[in-house]
Amino acid sequence: MTIGENSGASSPSASEYILDNFEPIDRIAMLVLNRDLGEVLQRITSAKKASSPEFQAWLRYKNATGSDIYIGMNPLRKHASTRTKEDIRSIRHVYLDLDQGGEAALNSVRNSRAVPKPNYVLTSSPGKFQIVWKVEGMGLREAEGLLHAMARECGGDPAATDATRVLRLPGFANKKYETNFFVEVRKESAQSYRLRDFKLNIDPQDSSSYNDHERAKGASSSRANLSQSEHDWAFAKRALARGEPLEEVIRRIAQYRAAFKSNPLYYARHTVMKVAKLFRQNSSIENKKDGPRESKEELPSEH
Repeated sequence: MTIGENSGASSPSASEYILDNFEPIDRIAMLVLNRDLGEVLQRITSAKKASSPEFQAWLRYKNATGSDIYIGMNPLRKHASTRTKEDIRSIRHVYLDLDQGGEAALNSVRNSRAVPKPNYVLTSSPGKFQIVWKVEGMGLREAEGLLHAMARECGGDPAATDATRVLRLPGFANKKYETNFFVEVRKESAQSYRLRDFKLNIDPQDSSSYNDHERAKGASSSRANLSQSEHDWAFAKRALARGEPLEEVIRRIAQYRAAFKSNPLYYARHTVMKVAKLFRQNSSIENKKDGPRESKEELPSEH
């Protein structure tokens, strides 16, 4: 379906998109990610400022010089300086990340009786879409339960199921590929929805607390079923075993997870430090068992 085929659709600018989704005084997170340079910038500011010509010019400059541009979809508390779940002031949006199935998957969601008509559909790259619904009257637990249920029922990305998620800002180039792809957006509805408008069964395992508990039980038996955290843990183990510098391993994980974690640097450092500690403990055990060795490869210091 194109804009011409959908008479109710429009294509707002980045500034219009921000102001249509937030009140001017709302504090929102803008994420600027340069994968080539390993640069991650997060700016928490008002929606009014983020939509201003000056701020948009800065975003265009960063985009032109290699950075991807993202926006947090739920407003933050007044004095928030990070983008954690504790920082979220209210739930304003739920969303679905369709990275498989192309137009057929998108049309399936559009025609589904389980979810209402989307407010926005973003084409983030060829054949990949981010779908956004405006909501009201939802708490964090309800919203994340709904996000998990939609991803499961509609074939969305299960990684895009937390309320701190950032999505792409329309009108800016996707820099993940050799050729720039400018993110397009279609506004398809102006309505705000409540939980009752989503005809999905939200099981107990759809809640964030349940999923956090399940992930903590241990690694999956197959690499294909590894969680995001388990993949990062395995990557850190391999990198440190090769003797790569601690800070470099932290930087690479933080860079890779920047769009998915509210505080990617803290997450990466916490993961890598735990792996390094385990390496040192195992090394100490081996030394006691086998006695002194002629040479020993030291891991980088934590400090």
